[in-house]
Formats: sequence, C-alpha cells, structure tokens
Amino acid sequence: MAPVVLVVEDEPAIQELISVTLARHGHTVRRSATAQEAAKAVADELPDLILLDWMLPDGSGPAFARKLRAEARTREVPIIMLTARAGEDDKVQGLQSGVDDYVTKPFSPRELEARIQAVLRRRAPHVSKEAVEVGDLVLNPATRSVAGGRTTLQMGPTEFELLHFFMTHTDRVYTRTQILDQVWGDHVFLEDRTVDVHIRRLREALAPSGHDRLVQTVRGAGYRFLSQA
Repeated sequence: MAPVVLVVEDEPAIQELISVTLARHGHTVRRSATAQEAAKAVADELPDLILLDWMLPDGSGPAFARKLRAEARTREVPIIMLTARAGEDDKVQGLQSGVDDYVTKPFSPRELEARIQAVLRRRAPHVSKEAVEVGDLVLNPATRSVAGGRTTLQMGPTEFELLHFFMTHTDRVYTRTQILDQVWGDHVFLEDRTVDVHIRRLREALAPSGHDRLVQTVRGAGYRFLSQA
C-alpha cells in the first residue's frame, strides 16, 4: 500500500514540484492549499504523513500542527514542516508545535524523500519501504515479497499489508478496530469480522514455513504478532 502524503502548500509551483517528486517515489499524493482545505482532507482520510508549509493564507503551519496534536485521532500523524525560515528560533518554534522534522527551502527532492523515509521509519514503519525481519521471516515492501527461511511465501495484497503492520508492531495486542484503521484506513467502514477472514488467510499463507504460529489470537481482545516463537 503506497503511503498517503498530504501536501499542504499554497504556492502552486512548489506544490506541483513536491507532488510530482512524491509520486515518482511511489507515494499517493493529496493536495491542499489552505489550512481549511487540509483540515477537510484529514477529516475525510487520515494521511500517513503531512508535509506542511509554515505560511498559509488562512493561518500558520505551527498553529495547524498544534491543532492536529491536540486531537486523539490525528495526534500520531507524522508531520514535516516546510519553510524558508532557517533561523534557530524558527526551528525551535516549529519543533515545539509538535512536528517531527523541519525542512528549509530550497531543498533537493532526494533530501525530502530521505527525510520522509526517516520519519516514516520512526512513526509509521508499516508504510516505510524498508525491509522488515522477524527471526527468519523477511518482508520486503520494495519487491512485495515474503520469505520464511528458504521458503518463498505467496499471499494476497491485503494479507501482505496486514503482515507488514504486524511485523512492525510485534508483541502488542491490537483490537479488530485498531487493525482495520491501521491496515485499511480510518476512512473505510468495514465489519470487524473482516479482520478475522484476513487473519485466517494470513495464517494459511504463513503455514508453509511454520510462521503461522506467530499470529496469536487473544481471546476477548484481538490479535498479537509474536517477535519470537
């Protein structure tokens, strides 16, 4: 599943440049030119990361970031501030608003993508492009492949995303609702039992290498993926 990045930038040329660059790196891009548009976009679909300009026509980026951090639904969304303000005081103010990183203009596309990947690794590892290993189970998002020891494992796209989430969030119990929000997105409305169906399919896909034992049902709570058998 391609990471969804919301670009909040009111300068059309810069917005286009950033959006094209992100799309080339495999991101799904959403665009907003104002804080009001961004708020609506976030309400409609929670993005995996927000690139937020400091100066917006209807407010400041730091003020918008503080609003996101004050709400439970948006508190954990990674935010990177984009700005021409390079002073130390400006950086401190930006970081104090709750953003995860601070990128000054002008910046290179390579630097921006590197910063995005670094933040995703820290805050949303299940949408990062980095390979993940749990014991001898290896999942590679770049090649969309999964191997258990020397066995290549075949699975559908939803089971792949479910496994990616589990492998980057081991040993913690997640409810069906939490799994739906993390894997399918909080804008998609599905029955909780949908998770049970895909958990069963995931176990079947992991069975040839014996890694199905890592998917644990916690009665009355949800599911947990073990970091070791």
